[in-house]
Amino acid sequence: MTTGILGGSFNPVHNGHVELARRLMPVAGLDEVWFVVSPQNPFKPAAGLLAGSRRLDMVRLALASEPRMQACDYEFRLPRPSYMWHTLSGLSRDYPGREFVLLIGADNWARFDEWYASREILARYRVAVYPREGISVAPAQLPPGVMLADTGLIPGSSTEVRRRLGCGLPVDGLVPPAVAEYIEKNRLYRP
Repeated sequence: MTTGILGGSFNPVHNGHVELARRLMPVAGLDEVWFVVSPQNPFKPAAGLLAGSRRLDMVRLALASEPRMQACDYEFRLPRPSYMWHTLSGLSRDYPGREFVLLIGADNWARFDEWYASREILARYRVAVYPREGISVAPAQLPPGVMLADTGLIPGSSTEVRRRLGCGLPVDGLVPPAVAEYIEKNRLYRP
């Protein structure tokens, strides 16, 4: 079983995340994708970040009709901030029958040498880099085990969803309907 690991804050999860996972599965040779909700990303400030349980709830709702995708709370049991090396190492130990593939955007790849234990990740795991607007990646310059996943650019950002909600604007079409209902019911991202 080959499992893609798509880590993120998912603050909130949006349609672009789900579409990205759909496109990554065939191009990266994945059987499934786990959305690993990060309690605290070491590169992002905690201000404005919803509680992990809320973000996890929304990811579960977004993936309810996606049998090859699942929400993963593994990092909730790890020390904070969340380092992908610890996550991947722990998952490999706890799920020895799976091959884990790290899925990251070109923006994260551009800073990958700043990641904790980045060399160890490259030595042990395959990495699929997907395009991000304004960031170019030269496939010929990627090290062994790292591929450029031709998913095309996928619109959508959590920042834009939060901005629209903060202005009282609708987010129809930007997030799955169940996520929109959850946000509305719980009055999330409102001023």
